Amino acid sequence: MDQELSGQVAVVTGSGRGFGRAIAEGLAATGAAVIVTSRTEREIDDTVKAIEASGGKALGVVADVTKLPDVQSLRAAAEEKFGPVTLAVHNAGVPWPFGPTWLVDPGRWWGAQQVHVLGAMHCIAAFVPGMTAGQGGRVIVISSAGGTRVTPYMSGYAVAKATQIRLVRFLAAEGRDAGVSAFAVHPGDELTGISDLTMSDPDAQRWVPWFVGDLTSRKEAGSDGTAGFRACASLCARLGSGRYDRLSGQYLTPDDDLDALPDTEFEDVAAAGPP
Repeated sequence: MDQELSGQVAVVTGSGRGFGRAIAEGLAATGAAVIVTSRTEREIDDTVKAIEASGGKALGVVADVTKLPDVQSLRAAAEEKFGPVTLAVHNAGVPWPFGPTWLVDPGRWWGAQQVHVLGAMHCIAAFVPGMTAGQGGRVIVISSAGGTRVTPYMSGYAVAKATQIRLVRFLAAEGRDAGVSAFAVHPGDELTGISDLTMSDPDAQRWVPWFVGDLTSRKEAGSDGTAGFRACASLCARLGSGRYDRLSGQYLTPDDDLDALPDTEFEDVAAAGPP
């Protein structure tokens, strides 16, 4: 077993199932001590048991990433059990709302931003100061190709993902002199709990029936997502190792050849002047 992340402490939000669970298990398999967290205790317990059964180290903590005190408590629990967090992976997400921007519930639309964007900001606020005060660290935000294109009737999700990608760029630029790297990752297109929420959502059925139909067909075909989950977990482990810090700030996918990608280039702030 490759122990490249031995000595690291990782937090993975939304890690009770799907990509989050795969990432947590993958990081643990490569030596990291992992804090498993989501809002569902049963799912957390299942993930922790799976990691420990494979010889890994894990701690389960129930937390809502939209609440800063929860994330601060998460940090305290991590530090008490394993030490300072060196790798934070923000994976928690929701698919809704679906529909024209002028018809969706603004409160629910904003709720999507809270999970994806405010949740990421809470992780940054809770974990990055410790990284800058120590030996550095890394932040991975699980984003989506949805943040790179306009898919009608899915603005809540897509705007949140686009913001995540841009937020990572800022964190990378501001954190490079402090030893903090950041990456936005498209995990892949496997079926997850978010897929189930989409398929059962009446608004999704009305406004994006093609998408619901595609997800339904894939589920009926029996795709278990194992290969996709493993590829995403492997990507996160490689980024967490520090070997690819030269790519900090970039949007990456499991299909990318990391060794072939050019180094990240940032704007020369001094030369550019004030915005």
